[in-house]
Amino acid sequence: MSADRALSELPGVGPQLAGRLAGLGLVRESDLLFHLPLRFEDRTRLTPLNQVRPGTGVQVEGRIVHRDIRYGRTRMLVATLADDTGQISLRLFRFYPSQLKLFSEGQRLRCFGEVRLSPGGLEMAHPQCQSLKDGESPPLPDSLTPVYPTTQGLGQARLAGMIAATLSRLKSGQLDLVELLPEDHPAIGLRDALTVIHSPPPGEDLEALTEGHHPAVQRLALEELLAHHLALARVNRARAQQRAPALSDPHGKVAQLLAALPFRPTGAQLRVIEEIRADLSREMPMRRLLQGDVGSGKTVVAAAALVTATAAGHQAAIVAPTEILAEQHFRTLSEYLAPLGIEPVWLAGKVQGRARTEALERLAGDAAVAIGTHALFQKAVAFRELALVIVDEQHRFGVHQRLALADKGRKGTHQPHQLVMTATPIPRTLAMTAYAGLDVSVIDELPPGRKPVTTVAASQQRRGEVIERLVRALREKRQAYWVCPLIEESEVLEAEAAETRSQELARQLTEFRVGLIHGRMKPADKQAVMAAFSAGEIHLLVATTVIEVGVDVPNASLMIIENAERLGLSQLHQLRGRVGRGSDQAACVLLYKPPLGETARARLEVMRETTDGFVIAEKDLQLRGPGEVLGTRQTGALRFRIADLTRDEALLDRVEQLADRVDGQQARQLIERWIGPAEQFVDVG
Repeated sequence: MSADRALSELPGVGPQLAGRLAGLGLVRESDLLFHLPLRFEDRTRLTPLNQVRPGTGVQVEGRIVHRDIRYGRTRMLVATLADDTGQISLRLFRFYPSQLKLFSEGQRLRCFGEVRLSPGGLEMAHPQCQSLKDGESPPLPDSLTPVYPTTQGLGQARLAGMIAATLSRLKSGQLDLVELLPEDHPAIGLRDALTVIHSPPPGEDLEALTEGHHPAVQRLALEELLAHHLALARVNRARAQQRAPALSDPHGKVAQLLAALPFRPTGAQLRVIEEIRADLSREMPMRRLLQGDVGSGKTVVAAAALVTATAAGHQAAIVAPTEILAEQHFRTLSEYLAPLGIEPVWLAGKVQGRARTEALERLAGDAAVAIGTHALFQKAVAFRELALVIVDEQHRFGVHQRLALADKGRKGTHQPHQLVMTATPIPRTLAMTAYAGLDVSVIDELPPGRKPVTTVAASQQRRGEVIERLVRALREKRQAYWVCPLIEESEVLEAEAAETRSQELARQLTEFRVGLIHGRMKPADKQAVMAAFSAGEIHLLVATTVIEVGVDVPNASLMIIENAERLGLSQLHQLRGRVGRGSDQAACVLLYKPPLGETARARLEVMRETTDGFVIAEKDLQLRGPGEVLGTRQTGALRFRIADLTRDEALLDRVEQLADRVDGQQARQLIERWIGPAEQFVDVG
């Protein structure tokens, strides 16, 4: 048997491919086996063309009897495939010279695709086709074909081939994947579970596999939940041994801060400020998660924590994942802290030259508060006495990044307090399980005067009405957002879509100034656009989802989201939160392209019914499709690869029982397999 190798050591895996695999969380051979399929295709049989039905994925075989290239907005290749029983159209909206040859008249093909009903009859759009010689009939697979979550630049065939090769090595005994659950556990064995998942025989319960209820998936979920349970227990043991400086506010600086605000904090804000004050007064490091819905006022709470640290003679830092969000914090916190004579230091990637040198000197000297992006993690940054680290939108940072900033406050056995904040509510049913290593605070009250955003869903066919509504809002001196979310898994295509839309709207809305912002713009250009929008110089901002967090323009009262059916509930809620931040009634229009699938329809309905982020988070978990359950995407900060805390709640009692029977070596191996090096979990919290 061979040990579990790094994927970069395998033949044919160069640095570029290894990087793409790592982007999917695939670093070692065993990671491939725990990368579960989104769905399965049945290529074990051929379906006669007179038996194919719309809405089904089938494999057919026949001969091309006609081919045509049609011209419209784009070139289109349409071919007719026929067998002895009937015929079907094959349609390609984009095609290459090699495909012209593949679909030439007389060519025999084996094709797999989803059948749909078009005005001209049954057709397949962009089927996967294999050329066949006359008299040739390659053998059909004896198991169902898995389809995996992948990424740009990594083809399905390449990834599936690597997983199949690794599974073959496991089954033949060449790959050593140790069974880590106690011998008498009632679950299916690890090797058998992985074989069924990646190579299910015909007749297997595909619904149970894709929805995660199959014993094979439950076997993996049980082991993953056990690994997280053991890792969190390790965190808690380590925390009990750690020390931090006790921070007090002897001169009432926090009270001065709150009294100088132009508004009265809510009861929820005051409650959470007190919870954090109590944590900071102790010598055990604070590890607290602050959840607050969009617009609930987390920044005021963060300001109070910063002031507590500085009042005790120490330094504090707040870090955000994007320059837009970090600069928003810098502007707001500078206003809040000015009456106390505190001038924050700003540090981001764009701060260079003399300004950067001065910032670094201040942080090493008498500066009290630092605000910035991941630039604060860099080795050149040294603090005099860092005692509090606040991380906003914490799920957007990697483990190593968060640790790098905390390391800057270590002095001997002492380390800084940590507060992590998120505007992506974690469902109440999951918070204590998913964040058992953290204390949780919730701001569950919006500031007075805020009106719930009115939300409507509208078909793309009503775009004209939506633009009329937009014009009315702009003429009333309001501002608006027009969001073009991800069309494909490509930042380039997303940027192009936003640029095209901004040009179209600028031609239609000649009396207004239309701005554009997307992820591929230079940071300085993005900041200039946002500054112009904040100042009211730009009336309509066309944007990608780069504005999801950190944009606060009270005069913006209309949000239009294109292709809203493509987005999850959490992201839709975050985007909607950019409006309704002033006293005017705000509205959000969800533009969708019909027909809507069942899940997309349910999402849009939830958005129309409620603006409560916690209700939305609960619904998000209920509505996630099987691809998201078996794939790598999870809601908010929950980093489970396979387990789903709602679906698998019944496993938690077994997890606790198994944890008592696992020895130290097994615990280390489980954590390494499912989460990574165990050392990371001593300090993450």
